[in-house]
Amino acid sequence: MGKHEYTTLDRARDELFSHIQRCDVLDAKVEHQKEWLEETMEFMAERYPDLTKLQLAQLEAMGRRYIRPAIPHGRGKNATTRERWTGEPGEEGAAVASEGQEPVTEGEPQPA
Repeated sequence: MGKHEYTTLDRARDELFSHIQRCDVLDAKVEHQKEWLEETMEFMAERYPDLTKLQLAQLEAMGRRYIRPAIPHGRGKNATTRERWTGEPGEEGAAVASEGQEPVTEGEPQPA
């Protein structure tokens, strides 16, 4: 396996993620997160002038996914508890009997 060269985009990504953590963006309201990211991306474009428009768009996408991931940050939020934190059922036909148990599909025999 070859070594990965640490690029300008890698440095910008690491700095963006660091800013997100230090500024408590994860705990902010969605509208504040969007505003913060827009302002920060303007700053990052000035700070890293070698980044292309495509790389800046990729950096912004990475920031959005880090701030609002598919599975939210925090204890107790994972794929098996999706129904609790989204209010939506998981995969069609799957249900979680109780915390700590594996999902079961309707029609499967239930343990006694």
